Amino acid sequence: MKRIQEILEYKLVDLDNFSLTAYHIILIVALVFMVRTALWAIKKFFYQERLKQRVGEGRLHGFFQIVKYIIIVIAVVIGLESIGVKVTFLLAGSAALLVGLGFGLQQIFNDFISGIILLFDGTIKVGEVIEIEGIVGRVESIGLRTSEIETRDNIIMIIPNSFFTSQKVINWSHNRQFTRFRISIGVAYGSDTALVKKVLLECADEHKYVAKKPDASVRFIDFGDSALMFELLFYSENMFRIERVKSDVRFLVDMKFKENGIHIPFPQRDLHIKAEQLPQSFSPDSKA
Repeated sequence: MKRIQEILEYKLVDLDNFSLTAYHIILIVALVFMVRTALWAIKKFFYQERLKQRVGEGRLHGFFQIVKYIIIVIAVVIGLESIGVKVTFLLAGSAALLVGLGFGLQQIFNDFISGIILLFDGTIKVGEVIEIEGIVGRVESIGLRTSEIETRDNIIMIIPNSFFTSQKVINWSHNRQFTRFRISIGVAYGSDTALVKKVLLECADEHKYVAKKPDASVRFIDFGDSALMFELLFYSENMFRIERVKSDVRFLVDMKFKENGIHIPFPQRDLHIKAEQLPQSFSPDSKA
């Protein structure tokens, strides 16, 4: 027993005001193990299928992140106190340093505060489809400082959380089940406009990702310089891959226009040259 006590009290690091013993190392390892076990149990509880359906997976992820960070902070404080480091004295002694770091790390602190707001507020959640500066992506994770979104090109973007609270962000998942989209088409002057409308509605109806209700519609929007301008409006719930849906509909439009003799014109200009009448007295051989 005495031998074990001597091993536990053996000083690995011995300074004037601080010493680290084998007992401290065992205590820290035990603390890490308990924290990991506690986080595993909490995550298991949070991600129950019943809670997912009632609260939502995105909101559960936010709650779990907050709980995880709180537990880690408490564990760090307990660990420092257990090895003899007084956290209160440490913070008081480094107050001036923290103030200096605060000015230098202002943006990072802003990201941390924004992360906490996102996790509590729930305006953006994991799994939702958002649009930032014209880039559409699905939220993969929300951390305290940064968040990750996966774009339509399967590229993972890491974005500072302050961006979500200071810039304009479109959350497509907050819309209704179906969102309306549009495709602009120009046809040659002289085309049968009723036939154009009929063909465009057929193209929308034949695509599996275009909603049958609400119905698609066609607008005759303008007399262009070189074409009659139409707009096909349709609803879809496949927001994340909507550009592929639009491309498929355009292929159908091009094919059906050819089958029905409807032409899509290219820009053209008519040039009229007016020749001035030369004087009858003028002769190429005449000399001034």
